[in-house]
Amino acid sequence: MTYQQIASKTTKTNVLDGCAYPELRLNTKISVLGIDLAKQSFQLHGVDKNEQTVLQKSLSRQKLIEFIANLSPCLIGLEACGGAHHWVRLFTKMGHTVRMMAPQFVKPYVKSNKNDAVDAQAICEAVGRPGMRFVPVESVEQQDLQRIHRFRSQLVARRTAQANQIRGLLMEYGLVVPKGISHIRKNIPALLEEAENGLTDLFRALLHDRYNELIHIGDRDRANFCDWRYFCL
Repeated sequence: MTYQQIASKTTKTNVLDGCAYPELRLNTKISVLGIDLAKQSFQLHGVDKNEQTVLQKSLSRQKLIEFIANLSPCLIGLEACGGAHHWVRLFTKMGHTVRMMAPQFVKPYVKSNKNDAVDAQAICEAVGRPGMRFVPVESVEQQDLQRIHRFRSQLVARRTAQANQIRGLLMEYGLVVPKGISHIRKNIPALLEEAENGLTDLFRALLHDRYNELIHIGDRDRANFCDWRYFCL
């Protein structure tokens, strides 16, 4: 269910009547809201224009979307963490001004022992401070491009580790292969074919399997890179 569908199920009039969230019946309007993000349970801390606390509440993921969709436009503060960019984009579409901060800039505003409620209060206070540095929000396309680079880096790291493992194993048999994927591709087939190099049948089978996996990783990297370049154009 999309957030538009959720918002349409509970009209703002019903909410203000107290059917869902009695906090919104307060005469004092929420002007700044701090949200401590999590996977399932989200802690909220809201203040009015006089910086007086008017809301302290914990909501589930589904209830949070419904609550924010029915809340009058305000300033919402979040810590930069996993999933934060998604929430910024979502809350912005609902008409709110959303700002994201690095955790190290929120930490000085934590007043007591760390817990969700204290963190939400610190976020609420930090987001309204003059001179606060905010984290730029990434679009979906920017996130896609970033993930492409991360996935490719992971493939390259796996290929390098596989090549180093092959070279290390061969050294135990007195066979030295120079560094570099190109040398692995050139020398391993010849070593597998050579019968007088002292490799046992068991190790030859193992080496053949490792080599094929290395080639598969390289082929997958090239294929994916070509596909990713097409989508990034």
